[in-house]
Amino acid sequence: MNTPTTDAPLLQVQDLRIAFDGKEVVHGISFNLAAGEKLALVGESGSGKSVTALSLLRLAAHARCQGCVLLRDTAPGAPMRDLLSLPERELQGLRGDDIAMIFQEPMTALNPLFTVGEQIVEVLQLKKGLNRQQAWPLAVKALADTGIPEPERRARSYPHQLSGGQRQRAMIAMALATEPRLLLADEPTTALDVTLRAQILDLLADLQRRTGMAVLLITHDLQMVRRFADRVAVMENGVLVEQGAVNEVFAQPQHAYTRKLLDSLPRRDVVEANPAEPAPPTELQAEALRVVYPVALPGWRGWWGRGEFVAVQGARFSLPQGRTLGVVGESGSGKSTLAQAVLGLLPSQGTLRFGAAGEQGWQGLGTRNTPAHRALRRQVQVVFQDPFSSLSPRLTVEEIVGEGLLVHEPGLSVTQRRARVAQALADVGLGEVQFPGLLARYPHEFSGGQRQRLAIARALIVGPRLLVLDEPTSALDVSIQKQVLQLLQQLQRERGLSYLLITHDIAVIRAMAHEVLVMKDGQVVESGPVAQVLEQPQSDYTRTLVHAALD
Repeated sequence: MNTPTTDAPLLQVQDLRIAFDGKEVVHGISFNLAAGEKLALVGESGSGKSVTALSLLRLAAHARCQGCVLLRDTAPGAPMRDLLSLPERELQGLRGDDIAMIFQEPMTALNPLFTVGEQIVEVLQLKKGLNRQQAWPLAVKALADTGIPEPERRARSYPHQLSGGQRQRAMIAMALATEPRLLLADEPTTALDVTLRAQILDLLADLQRRTGMAVLLITHDLQMVRRFADRVAVMENGVLVEQGAVNEVFAQPQHAYTRKLLDSLPRRDVVEANPAEPAPPTELQAEALRVVYPVALPGWRGWWGRGEFVAVQGARFSLPQGRTLGVVGESGSGKSTLAQAVLGLLPSQGTLRFGAAGEQGWQGLGTRNTPAHRALRRQVQVVFQDPFSSLSPRLTVEEIVGEGLLVHEPGLSVTQRRARVAQALADVGLGEVQFPGLLARYPHEFSGGQRQRLAIARALIVGPRLLVLDEPTSALDVSIQKQVLQLLQQLQRERGLSYLLITHDIAVIRAMAHEVLVMKDGQVVESGPVAQVLEQPQSDYTRTLVHAALD
């Protein structure tokens, strides 16, 4: 289909329908994108936003697309081209040139066998017809434009040698090296820390202003939309339910689903400390906690010995019974290493004490398979970040949730164990009424939020006193995140559980934590009551984290 370009938008999507194996997943959506405009396509997982973006360039494998995706031609007066009906060869010329794409996870999107500079050079050779000598300085300049320090050296680095933020910048440099007219950004900051998210958003906004390109941002992060986009389009179950200017939609949402998304920010519902009552007993205490990794020494010194990298240095904290201690910091700050030390998964120095009796931690247990070790392991359980990768795909729900009972209560009969599993599932809101044959199902049959509930049930079934929550909601949509946090708050109130909460999300800290530790480069730079630390931060680093979350 060809359309005159008089006052036409850069991109015009008309009645787009997408189906897989005869099942339609996107139902006749339409939207426009003007040159130089920033449009956010918002929705939860399964809403159809990512498959829509991929289908614009016919990159969704095995998808059957109907409708029109019209792109304005560069030549004045030329008709608009329908991307869905273009020959593949012609469409290949547009991909990466007129329209570029940034994917969600740079580590999987970048080729690990080539340096980032070589990968940008390859794009310039294919799309601009340059030789390597001509393309290399342009590749270095593209990296420099994204703010990567020492761009000449980083251009010669492989993806695994760069940090998460640097890898995302390298992918942005690759996408923008050809000066596209339209950039498709699919969850470009989901895997990044809060400060890196702010940096990448500022970078995209600056590059967009300088180049005049249009941006279609795919995300479920409403704070990102508020900060970055001009207009927003909201998708639910493959239907575009609302669109308009960001300020108008956020201030006066017309559709119930939009209101639900905007109402999904974490809410605080915890038992607050009462100064008039006696302080609860201490559940976990650490003094001078230190975790060290051995590293190879450079040069000939590596033949005779090994050096050390101090991942956690001198951490000191106390967690009362029935309370939550939040640990916040960027990637590499040492917060996850601290959690692994508390779980006994990494050797540590210093003192760790558990429970009101002050029993010595892992250092005092000697051999790991002693009865004392198993007893302590039962009291300290963990819920991991990604519920899909932490649940075995080969085990049923009954086997996953009941596995801990085989270790800690081996005398239970099959009937008793099954009853305990069913009760643990009911406690986290999963039952046979909603899911017939629940115990015989496998993890892939559940949504992300439901899988996280399974992970929580697996931790709770052995009756722990302390849960280590390692980024328990970062892989979930905003509304599912809210549900999981409400469940954790309810369980804490009912059972007096103590939580060690590891996260980089300040909003989750505000909702869940009583006390907070702020970590940077393996050290605790600030600690105290959550309101005090977040409302009146004393450290420049804490202020940076808080401001990045509020912007």
